[in-house]
Amino acid sequence: MKIFADTADVNEIRRLASMGLVDGVTTNPSLVAKTGREYADVVKEICGIVDGPISAEVISTDAKGMIEEGLRLAAIHPNIVVKTPMGPDGLIACRELANRGHRVNMTLVFSAGQALLTAKAGAYLVSPFVGRLDDISEDGMALIADIVSIYRNYGYKTEVLVASVRHPMHIVEAAKLGADCVTCPAKTIEQLMHHPLTDRGLAAFLKDWENRKR
Repeated sequence: MKIFADTADVNEIRRLASMGLVDGVTTNPSLVAKTGREYADVVKEICGIVDGPISAEVISTDAKGMIEEGLRLAAIHPNIVVKTPMGPDGLIACRELANRGHRVNMTLVFSAGQALLTAKAGAYLVSPFVGRLDDISEDGMALIADIVSIYRNYGYKTEVLVASVRHPMHIVEAAKLGADCVTCPAKTIEQLMHHPLTDRGLAAFLKDWENRKR
């Protein structure tokens, strides 16, 4: 399963990339705004760090604006995946961009029906938000299972990118269900590295080594 970093912090991305832990990056205007830098500059720098899909989200809400903005974003680098929001305009923009040979990541997906339409529109990625569903007492991971099953039933090529990941178990469950990729903050990715027994074992090894020298 591919792991994407959901961030616009280039230092976080460089750190994860140095460990071979990041296969792609997802960004949005909110994340880039926190850097205080120009959107295109941040996206271009990220493309120079990670050789994988880099999702850059449009700000426009109408189909025409999304298409125009998507074409500008796609021109920044070959690895750019244009992120458009679910809805009638997003689907129109997705279809048009896909027909022009550009990859699209349909975001803000909360139902299997929306995911089905996303695949039919020709999206490269679908981003179901599991954490936000959990927040309203719905089962986010059950949605992932449904989408994976539907896509397999009909051979859709759209990849399932599990988004709104809140903790390491979301990542593990996504892998068990056969999702293609997950996107999450750097902190959540790094939490996968740690286990109290690992820390305890390392401490014991070091203590034994020190005792041997006495």
